[in-house]
This record gives sequence, C-alpha cells and structure tokens, in this order.
Amino acid sequence: MTILKSNRLDSDSHPAKLSMAQILDAVTAGEVPLRFTAYDGSRTGPDDAEFGLDLRTPRGASYLATAPGDLGMARAYVAGDIGLLGVHPADPYPLLAAMGEVHFQMPTARTAAAIARSLGVELLKPPPPPPQETLPRWRRVAEGLRHTRTRDAEAIHHHYDVSNAFYERVLGPSMTYTCAAYPQDSSTLEEAQENKYRLVFDKLRLKQGDRLLDIGCGWGGMVRYAARRGVRVIGATLSAEQAAWAQAAIEREGLGHLAEVRHTDYRDVTETGFDAISSIGLTEHIGIRNYPSYFRFMEDRLRPGGLLLNHCITRPDNRRTSTGAFIDRYVFPDGELTGSGTIISTIQDVGGLEVRHEENLREHYARTLAGWCDNLRENWDACVAEVGEATARVWGLYMAGSRLGFERNVVQLHQVLAVKLGDKGEAGLPLRPWWEG
Repeated sequence: MTILKSNRLDSDSHPAKLSMAQILDAVTAGEVPLRFTAYDGSRTGPDDAEFGLDLRTPRGASYLATAPGDLGMARAYVAGDIGLLGVHPADPYPLLAAMGEVHFQMPTARTAAAIARSLGVELLKPPPPPPQETLPRWRRVAEGLRHTRTRDAEAIHHHYDVSNAFYERVLGPSMTYTCAAYPQDSSTLEEAQENKYRLVFDKLRLKQGDRLLDIGCGWGGMVRYAARRGVRVIGATLSAEQAAWAQAAIEREGLGHLAEVRHTDYRDVTETGFDAISSIGLTEHIGIRNYPSYFRFMEDRLRPGGLLLNHCITRPDNRRTSTGAFIDRYVFPDGELTGSGTIISTIQDVGGLEVRHEENLREHYARTLAGWCDNLRENWDACVAEVGEATARVWGLYMAGSRLGFERNVVQLHQVLAVKLGDKGEAGLPLRPWWEG
C-alpha cells in the first residue's frame, strides 16, 4: 500500500499532492483486495489480484468525489471513465463481490484537507451525469406526485421500452422478466421460467374455462401459458412495446380467442368476477402508500372464492425504503420496496381477502439473474449495437449487483397467495396445499 498507511499525512510536514492511489488508501481501512490503477500513473492493491478498477480520466475522479457511494461509481463506469479489470461488462458479479470486502473509513480532518487540495477545485465540481440517468428523486417529487398514472407510465417507459430486441437477447425465448422457479439444480433458465408459470397456474387452481386477470403482464408469458390451457386471460401493461410484442405473440400462437394484452393502466380494467388474478413483478412499481388501493382493486375484481397471487421483490425487514440511488436513477425510477410482512398485513387489512400461503424464492432470483447475465454476455455485441454500450453496461451492472443482493439477503422475492372469502367466511379450498412446489 502507499505511504498514507504510515500516517505521514498527520506529520508536521505538508505532503506533496496526493496521487489517486494515495487518496484511495486514505479512505479505506485495511488491505484492499483489488488492484487499482489510475490515469495519473499511480496504483495500489495487490498486483496479482484477479480483479480491479482502472480510473481512466479526471472526470471519473470527479464523479467519485462529488457523488460518493454507488451513484458516483455507476456514473463513472457508465460514462466509460472507470474500467473493470478481470470481468466482462455483461457480468461484473465477481468484482462486485470482491468490492464488498472493501471497508471505507472517514479520513482525519488533515487528510481530508490534503485530499481536497490534491483534487483541486475543478475535480470537485460535479460533472453532468450520463444521459442514461433520470432526474434525482427530489426533482421528480418537486415536479409532481409519484405514482400518478402519468408518472407511473413514464417510469415503466424508462425501464421496459428499451428495445424488445434487446430484451429477447437478455431474457431468452420466454421473454420473462421476473424471478424463475428452479425445480432442480440442473434446470436451465427456460425450464425454470416455464416452471414458475406452472407454479403460479397451479397455486391459482386454474382450469379450462376459468377467467384470469394478469396485471403488470410484461410480454405476456403468464397470459399465453394460461391461454394454452384453455383459460380466458386479460393482461395489462403500461409499456406500449410490451403490449405490442405480447399481442403479436398471442396471434402467432392462435390464442386470440382466449387472450388479449392491453396497453393500459391496470386500474382501467373494468371487468369483474375473475376466478384468479396474478400480479408478477408489479408491486415494486406502485408505491407502498398505494398498497391498500392496489389490493382493494384486486379484491373487487375477484369472484367469491377467487384466488390472488402476488409475486414481488421485498426487503428482509418491513421498513419502507427506496431502491438506492443507482437503481432509482438508472433502472427503476420511483421504485419502493418493503418486507413481505407489510404486504401480508395490507392484504389482511383490506377485508375480504385471506392469506393462505407465502414463500421466499430469493435464491431462485439470484440464479435467474446469473442466467440473464450469461445471455447478455453471449449476445454482448448485438446488445451494444441495439442499445449502445452505456445502456448495456447499466444492465450488466444492475443484474450482477442484484444477484449479489439476493444472495446476501439484502433483497428477497416473495409469492403471497390469498383468497376472496364468501359472505360467511368460506374459502372453498382443500385443507392442504394442492400444488407441487
């Protein structure tokens, strides 16, 4: 490591201008398990480390200095000012895992002053963020309430209307952008996605002739799975590109007499009396304060004895939290997460709905994300040609980081099954689970 580890900055002498490597050493505690190189020729960390970071430009240093944490790092990486060493940009998971072992510390006041002098005024001015970044949350709040119909549509457009061709390469043939359910260790991503739809279908006790509403239906994977089995299905999505792709797939399979996908807010679905409702990956987008109206909507659309399955990302606790600066600015604007307990409590508080089962599939989502990163890597050149290298980098970083989050229990994935009770509290369900896990 550099001389900063020997406390020379706290001596009576005034140190010379610090290098980028010395600055890194000053703000980290203990050994850094990564090699670090910088545009000024300095370096630190083990030379034989498998993974590392290459700070390529002064602008990259400005991003790191003016937006500490994951946002500054993401800005520099997306803009190409930081390179990742030892990993492919489609799957930087190993490097992110190693970075989790880096422990940052507050430098002394004297060291902090030396860092500021070394960076200089110009490097302490925030550069414009990359064009892939949305406005900060406070600006979005100032410009209007979150989770209005217009804001929700804009957030969905930002994330899902990237390019259907891009999603086809990353998600694979199923075009399923939600957690798969792996029946066994050797299962492929496609097998696990098919199994997930089977699991949802079976939990909802669907059969030929039933009516299903799938809200937040994506590219219509659940819609088509159910329609192939004789179920009449309406899917709703706020993404125009998803709706167009899904409806075309329905027609290709000859399912138009049973299924449709509407480009609409789910709240505009007026039909009632559904035998079942599935919500797979929508709850993350609607806002925690809107949970009561969200579940009331579903309770109102079900017939007595009808079943609801809610499948969404959660936190391991029930505190209300945002998704983090990088995710909020680059991936899911306005996204909010909380624990499964909050979701279950809200369903119970709605009245008329009774929770019958819940399960956590977080390890399955870690595997799902690893599969998507594999697809992105295999199709990297085509994906870059489709959406640009910066956007492709965002996706690799987001999916690899999310995988780490599921593995380390920062986030979870819960399925909650509920039933709409009859007037006398009857559920009309078997005494024991009727599906195969």
